[in-house]
Amino acid sequence: MKLFKTDLFRNFAIGFAAGALLVGLQAGPDIVGAIAPSAEAAQVQ
Repeated sequence: MKLFKTDLFRNFAIGFAAGALLVGLQAGPDIVGAIAPSAEAAQVQ
């Protein structure tokens, strides 16, 4: 029996991807607002 099988690394990768997805969904609107603020029209002079 090997200590590190391929299944172990695959399970770590799946867990990491699922965790990153959950964190991204929880912080999604805040991150989008920080990167690209809402557009505003210029004032006509």
